[in-house]
Amino acid sequence: MKKTVLFTFSLSLLFIVSSAKYSNHADANSHINHETHTMKFASSDTLPAGEYPVKKTEAEWKQILTSEQYRILRKGGTELPYVNKYNDNKEAGLYVCAGCGQRLYSSDHKYKSGSGWPSFWRPLDEKFVEEKEDNSWFMKRVEIVCSNCGGHLGHVFDDGPEPTGLRYCMNSAAMKFVPKEENSSDK
Repeated sequence: MKKTVLFTFSLSLLFIVSSAKYSNHADANSHINHETHTMKFASSDTLPAGEYPVKKTEAEWKQILTSEQYRILRKGGTELPYVNKYNDNKEAGLYVCAGCGQRLYSSDHKYKSGSGWPSFWRPLDEKFVEEKEDNSWFMKRVEIVCSNCGGHLGHVFDDGPEPTGLRYCMNSAAMKFVPKEENSSDK
């Protein structure tokens, strides 16, 4: 119990300290097409490892992302569990990358994992996310990044529900939610 409390406290302190490093930025929605809530998917299959179709400088990312989005998407941060925007969201719709607008997950695949972060048992399509080895925090995990801009989304674990047995544990701040009625291509 003491180890859990100490770990949670340390994680919270790290979150607060790292959040303070980044100043407020422009409206994070300014680069997403709100008319259609879609973007053309650009394949990263032909690019060298670590390169993505959407390329921006750090200054450009800081212009379009909020400080929390920047800390998570570009610096690999993690938001606090349970108090994030989409953990309890039950609306029908799509979750898109907050960095580039690429479609990532459907509410049809979201479930209550009890982890404190929005969890999905599969992405919309495997080509929309990329897996990377993550050995941070003295753990061996599989990081999930957006295949279009390389933004850190969260991690995938093998303790999810059937039919995949996977739990895509995502950061709310790394995504934007598009309600079904606003998503013209779902009709």
